[in-house]
Amino acid sequence: MSDEETAPVYAECVLCREPTEYPESYKGITLCPVCEWQEAQRTACSG
Repeated sequence: MSDEETAPVYAECVLCREPTEYPESYKGITLCPVCEWQEAQRTACSG
């Protein structure tokens, strides 16, 4: 058994295609930690 078979599969970030912290079966928009942080900064300043 290889590590790839036992490792969980993560969804791709919808912006940069990097792996996210969300499982592949997650429904909705998935962002990697970097894009998630940038998106939070952007929306926090838009109010």
